[in-house]
Amino acid sequence: MPFTDKRPLSWLLQQFQLQPGKPAIFSGLRSLFILGVPIGVGMITGHVAASAIATMAAWFVGMVNVDGAYRQRATAMIAATIGVTMMFMIASLVSSHLWLAVPTTFLVIFITGLASLYGNAAASVSLVTSIMFVISLARFASFSNLPTLIEQCALCLAGGTWTTVLSLGVWVVRPYVPAMQIVANCYLSLSKFLDLASERGLNPKDRQEWAQQFSQAQDMVIQNLTSARSVWTTIWTRQKGANLRGNYLVVLIEDVNQIVNSVVALSELLAIASEHQLFSRLQKEIQQVIEQLAIALQILSEAIAKGKNPPHLGDLDRSVEALEHQGQVLRSQVLNQKINPQTDNYSDLVNLGKITASLTKLAEQIHTDAEIIKDLIQGKQRSSIAQRDISPPAQAERSTIIDTLRNNFTFDSVLFRHALRLALITTFAELVASVLQLPRGYWITLTALVALKPNFGGTSQTTVQRVIGTILGGIIGITLVLLVKNQLAIAVCFLLLVFVAMSVRSLSYSIFTILLTPAIILLLNIISAGGWRVGVLRIFDSLAGGALALLGSYLLFPRWERQQLPTQLEKTIRANLAYFQQVIANYLHPQHNLFADSINMPRHQAALENANATAAAQRLFSEPRHIQGEIEPVMTLMVYIRGFFSSVTTLAEHLREFSGEYQFTELKRLTDTIVQVLENLADALRQGQPPQPLPALDSYLEVIHNQIEHLHTARLSEIAINSYTLTPTLQAVREQTPLSTELDRIVNEIKVMHCVIARLQE
Repeated sequence: MPFTDKRPLSWLLQQFQLQPGKPAIFSGLRSLFILGVPIGVGMITGHVAASAIATMAAWFVGMVNVDGAYRQRATAMIAATIGVTMMFMIASLVSSHLWLAVPTTFLVIFITGLASLYGNAAASVSLVTSIMFVISLARFASFSNLPTLIEQCALCLAGGTWTTVLSLGVWVVRPYVPAMQIVANCYLSLSKFLDLASERGLNPKDRQEWAQQFSQAQDMVIQNLTSARSVWTTIWTRQKGANLRGNYLVVLIEDVNQIVNSVVALSELLAIASEHQLFSRLQKEIQQVIEQLAIALQILSEAIAKGKNPPHLGDLDRSVEALEHQGQVLRSQVLNQKINPQTDNYSDLVNLGKITASLTKLAEQIHTDAEIIKDLIQGKQRSSIAQRDISPPAQAERSTIIDTLRNNFTFDSVLFRHALRLALITTFAELVASVLQLPRGYWITLTALVALKPNFGGTSQTTVQRVIGTILGGIIGITLVLLVKNQLAIAVCFLLLVFVAMSVRSLSYSIFTILLTPAIILLLNIISAGGWRVGVLRIFDSLAGGALALLGSYLLFPRWERQQLPTQLEKTIRANLAYFQQVIANYLHPQHNLFADSINMPRHQAALENANATAAAQRLFSEPRHIQGEIEPVMTLMVYIRGFFSSVTTLAEHLREFSGEYQFTELKRLTDTIVQVLENLADALRQGQPPQPLPALDSYLEVIHNQIEHLHTARLSEIAINSYTLTPTLQAVREQTPLSTELDRIVNEIKVMHCVIARLQE
């Protein structure tokens, strides 16, 4: 949860910070071919102006940003090709009459603005088609006769088709690349998540800073996992059944889900153990195992992405052996009669044993995945895979197009407000530019169109990045125009700028804008004369468009996050409550053995709502100060909701070792009370009222503490007789110690949440 640093210099530098990842070199090379061919054809044939239409269409279709299977990408690009052609035709038909162009602009932008209701792919397609309409209306559209219009529309279709064919040319040769890449991304983000999880106990930092980074990394894994499931479903559900490759990939995807839960539980165990002295005796070995686990996950990611066999994970095995050996040495020392073991030391020893067991199981899981990847690459059949019930991951039911539109055609819908705001601002900018006859005034319209987002925070961030990027890029463009006079040299500079811009597009929008701006200035100088004045106009128009976007976002139907946040927080608490109830039900009734079926879905829903709440809080922090209200309680609440989720996940992971033969007498009463408190907190957020006073949760905990202390004392008495035999007392200690510890943490987290919500409702 990357809460923004509000200090001016730090905030400004954040706008140019690169996102994790590598430059998309292939995307840059693809853009070179996409634009180089129509420009080259235009220069060779002497029809540069005519080829500009095909070039723009090819560029915009190439800008469609859709992840997923080739089928999804093809659908989006074909839709964009048809869309830009239709936009060009409509703009041509209305461009000669202002009274017709203005209402048409409003309708086109409003309709395309509503397209974001249907997901990211539809939003991306609608954006490029809107841009094509604005540019066509100002630059290219003019209805002289029907044959000319048909010819120009054919150029649009040709440009879009060229991009689609070039982008999807590897489909036949490498049909499963998207699926392999998204699974590789899962394991790479999982590696970073594991690395961060270790820092909570091994390298203590400011807890709030760590929680923000940990939440962000966890959300990234969940996002990649959701994308991987979607891609898998798109590729294989239309077939009669998944092939061998599909079976392997779905197993790897679901193993990511299991590993991320184990990592969350491991983080909790490290936080608990690091508060006690015995932890320092194993800290070095634990650190080495976690480092090797993270490296191993990176190795698996590279093996999947490159289609190569993963190397032997010998360093991981040796680090696990060292940890297990040192753990045995520590156990012998603590239980030695000369030391006179205490119940506190024994409790710490149990926690350290739990950490060792968790790391060992993680190592075993990674070894299993490495073998699956090896067989995936070599095309071998594994009997364990063949015997498993392979089925597509569950997908949420989707509403029909009409139902979605009907449900959002109201001012209560954020996206409806955004579409209306976008249409009004864009139309106003187009009208002003036309009436005042501003040279290249459509750049004002384009800046407002691209910068406006459904929320003020997104609008302000995009506006700042775009304006600063345009200013710096405009200076670069002006310099190039003054220094480079040869048309061929200008074309080469243009293509190089496009190559680099598209390569870093996924890493930094600001840097992308800095590079794209001089590319556009050079392109306009190739198509028509303009000189350095084009760069100056670009800078001033971007400033005007950015100011217009900010004013529109602030004044027109704003839906401030402070008003919506309580509803999101209520949903988040209820989702985490449902997860908690299902986990505790398995503790109270372990004989039902419904772990996998009953817990996975509420856990996934709670994780998604946690990510949604984090995003909502981030939007709140980017809104104007006088709108935000008090921020600190919101930050604290988010940290403790995440902490509650981690504690419940730790309990869920512990269920695999829970027999239920020994039960705390107050477990049901305590958990029933926790459920009542969480329901009351959710109701308080919905009703806007303070929560009811907390019941006496500590009284139930005290009984549980006495029972666990009695178990530890009994076990220490047994050790003198036989320290290694698995007795009922030892089994109860192993099962109930983690449960007692996590119940303590859950009660503390609920107390803080109650206090914070009471402050928010004041």
